[in-house]
Amino acid sequence: MTANSRCSAAEPPGLETQRREIESLLRECELRAGDSWYVVDRRWFEQWKEFVETGDQNSSSFPGQIDNTELFEDLDSYHLKERLVENEDFVLVPAEAWHKLLAWYGMVDDQPPLERKVVDLPSTLKVEVYPVEIFLCLHSNMENVITAQFSRADNIHSIQRAMCQAFSVPPGSECRLWMKSSDSSCERLRNVHMSVLDACLSSGMTVIMETRNADGTWPSSRPQIMRNSVEDQDSYRGQAGVCGLTNLGNTCFMNSALQCLSNTPPLTEYFLRTSYLEELNFTNPLGMKGEIAEAYADVIKQMWSGRHYSVVPRVFKTKVGHFASQFLGYQQHDSQELLSFLLDGLHEDLNRVKNKEYIELRDANGRPDQEVAEEAWRNHRRRNDSVIVDTFHGLFKSTLVCPECHKVSVTFDPFCYLSVPLPVSKERVMEVFFVSLDPYAKPVQHRVVVPKAGKVSDLCTALSEMTNVPPTRGLMVAFYVKQNVFLESPSFVYELSVLEEQQEEQVLLALYLRERSHYRDYGSGSSSYGTTLFGHPLLLNVMRSSCSREALYNLFLQRLARYVRPPDPSEELEEEEEEEDEEEELDKTQTNGISDDEEQEDVENPGPSQTEPCCSDPSPSSQSDGTVTTEPQPEVNHTESSMDHGETETSNGSMNQTEPVCSADTNSSNSTRDSGSIAGTGAGSEAPAEQPQQPCETTEEESEEGKQEEACSPSPSANEHPAKRRACRKRRKSLFTIQAVNSNGTTERGMGEGGSAVSFSSQPYVAIDWDPDMKKRFYNENEAEKYVKHASMEVPQQQTTVQLQECIELFTTVETLEEENPWYCPVCKKHQLATKKLDLWSLPEVVIIHLKRFSYTKFTREKLDSIVDFPLRDLDFSGCLLRKTVSSEEPPSRYDLIAVSNHYGGLRDGHYTSYARNKDNGQWYYFDDSKVTFAREDQIMTNAAYVLFYHRQDKIRIPTLPAPNASPASSTQSDVTSCKDDEAAGLD
Repeated sequence: MTANSRCSAAEPPGLETQRREIESLLRECELRAGDSWYVVDRRWFEQWKEFVETGDQNSSSFPGQIDNTELFEDLDSYHLKERLVENEDFVLVPAEAWHKLLAWYGMVDDQPPLERKVVDLPSTLKVEVYPVEIFLCLHSNMENVITAQFSRADNIHSIQRAMCQAFSVPPGSECRLWMKSSDSSCERLRNVHMSVLDACLSSGMTVIMETRNADGTWPSSRPQIMRNSVEDQDSYRGQAGVCGLTNLGNTCFMNSALQCLSNTPPLTEYFLRTSYLEELNFTNPLGMKGEIAEAYADVIKQMWSGRHYSVVPRVFKTKVGHFASQFLGYQQHDSQELLSFLLDGLHEDLNRVKNKEYIELRDANGRPDQEVAEEAWRNHRRRNDSVIVDTFHGLFKSTLVCPECHKVSVTFDPFCYLSVPLPVSKERVMEVFFVSLDPYAKPVQHRVVVPKAGKVSDLCTALSEMTNVPPTRGLMVAFYVKQNVFLESPSFVYELSVLEEQQEEQVLLALYLRERSHYRDYGSGSSSYGTTLFGHPLLLNVMRSSCSREALYNLFLQRLARYVRPPDPSEELEEEEEEEDEEEELDKTQTNGISDDEEQEDVENPGPSQTEPCCSDPSPSSQSDGTVTTEPQPEVNHTESSMDHGETETSNGSMNQTEPVCSADTNSSNSTRDSGSIAGTGAGSEAPAEQPQQPCETTEEESEEGKQEEACSPSPSANEHPAKRRACRKRRKSLFTIQAVNSNGTTERGMGEGGSAVSFSSQPYVAIDWDPDMKKRFYNENEAEKYVKHASMEVPQQQTTVQLQECIELFTTVETLEEENPWYCPVCKKHQLATKKLDLWSLPEVVIIHLKRFSYTKFTREKLDSIVDFPLRDLDFSGCLLRKTVSSEEPPSRYDLIAVSNHYGGLRDGHYTSYARNKDNGQWYYFDDSKVTFAREDQIMTNAAYVLFYHRQDKIRIPTLPAPNASPASSTQSDVTSCKDDEAAGLD
């Protein structure tokens, strides 16, 4: 019997029975949240009580039909009067009592029953006499407003159903609701399972409904979409899923991952069917309150609407950065790292398990693998049940063995993707520059093969075979550091002579070149002149006794002879008179090579540089044949394109720290790994008079005229009158001054003992400071940058190719745990570096394979550019699965490729793209941010392949559309998604 039915057929029981049943229900019924109670006019209820207590069936006190007329404001809307008081104006009866009264007495025609819900308020349970009265309207027609009442115990979904019915929304339409308060602010009613009370809906508020557009967007937040023109915004119709993603600024990693997931059929169809709406988990503490799932769904629906050239995923990017701070901003990131976060976030937002139970994991303890695996999978599904688990989760078998007690621990763990290593070659190719003893010879670039974990001596040996210079002649390898980042190439190898039968100690001297400004650097807090590093550092072998300023000046001129022009005798350099006692000032500590007295002379007689005193010509023994020039250029990547020129000019950048370490043993244990310091070897006999055989050069020879020039000493003539020299002597102005500095070449140090220009308490470093005018006149920057290429640079490098099967097998090999991640042995009662082996037990519908191209160790960082030969069809995992006895009910283990995420570039920069197969027409496409082009199958396998997506063959959908006829070369669709977006930031 319905609430509005009238009682005319059933004969009511006796009056005493009526009284006893209703009073029992009123006395025994308790308020429970969600139960229904009914409002009855108090006067009618009191009349009924009098009738059943004193009267009989024919008594004049008969109450008649239930009549609530006095409770309504009017009989048109049947709104309750305001401020009605319980037990004065009305009484509340439980639902069972109401239905009995209604069956016995009926109700006045057209009056609605006043059903009210019991709501659970923060402090009490209460019958909601006055429900929430809200205004309802559609986003497309805000003027058509209706009023409806809802209990605070009703959920938001009941409001949505009422609005769909009231506004005749077509079935199956995707809707979402917005709550608009009196101050005009709007808020999404995201969780449709939330009650009106919990959603903070109150009387007077407005609920607005919007339905998703055909192009996948929402009317309230239509994103920017790349169009050819305004006119074709609604006319474009393209292949669903063939849609670019705008680069917002270094977001190619995100676009690549999204395109791969977008072309994963089971996941995309799940979102296109709007199945996710019923499974959004708003209470999961590990999730993102459904926001990541909704943002991802919006992107997918727009991409698969077939109405966009390219979508701007700005909202999705904002959501990702909000929940994963590592992706905030617009720095470059890893597509696999984003993929890992996104799959985990989608799983938690769509987890069908609302309350995760605690499950204690058990070890195998000798039980059969099948039993342990089934138990592990059941336990996993009891806490994790989502479309991500259905599609991407498989099962590992993990075996740990204690090295002491040999305890074997077997567990089965779920996985979402496979991170497989690439076979690493034991050798590496290095590009180095060889600098010979001849100061006029340009550095020669060589390409050598050395052991990856080898020593410096291996590099010297390999290079000596190319140069015909025995390693005993003295080779030193120098590595350079740029902003604390180890440069992979180039390195420089210097030929240094070590004179035999030489009793005097030799010193390896590191030299910087600096340019001095015209003005003092007052900002540094000192009276020094500012300096800027330029050019390339030098490494010189000198006798310790030959480290006076005069000797070093001439030695430096000799070593710089190729690109420093000595003054012509006809050129008049500014001369200065100097008293003999000035010699005492030379031993003082200077700043940038300028003493206080010289600074005063600068003020009185301005000039581009200060002079350098030379007491006498240096003796021949003060000049070392073991000094060489070097041209390290750490800031320039000598790429293949730059090496095509015979003579290459490299840019003058800021200098980098050089820290040579001498060794007399060519079997030095210094590693050839990229190092933050200088590793070196130097040994052998005196340098022979002949120069080593010149390598095969790929460039035109430079003019040898510079070899005919000799460095002019700025010292006074040796035939000058001694008396004149003692009293007052004249000297020629120096091209540069010499200053002891720190290892960075930036901070000055004091002079050494005994008049030496350097101190030998630690590794000596000096700088030669150039006046800008002198540098412009005598320093040839173009010549200083030139080098030649050895024939080895022209030999093409062979590309290493490995099979995907090798990578998978390498993934399942036994390894020993690292010290940072030991295993606690329950038998030994301590942490152990156990051996670990992973085996594949069961595979998901879609297998994601991450190729670990980026290798990081304590000594090296590199990207492996090997080509991984992966099949596009029939990837068979049967040989990798540990479970060999597969029943007929088990799925097959053959997979086809459906998507690839590519990475081009090196460790510090690069660009991501993707290949993907469209599920509807079976055509492969190449996605490069907002641009989409056709792709051939023979283009997909490259050394840029980074993440592979494989779909199990028994689940692959047969394409529902024919493949497009256009070829990749003649396709006009290739430019469909390459339009410019005004707000799109620069590409990576």
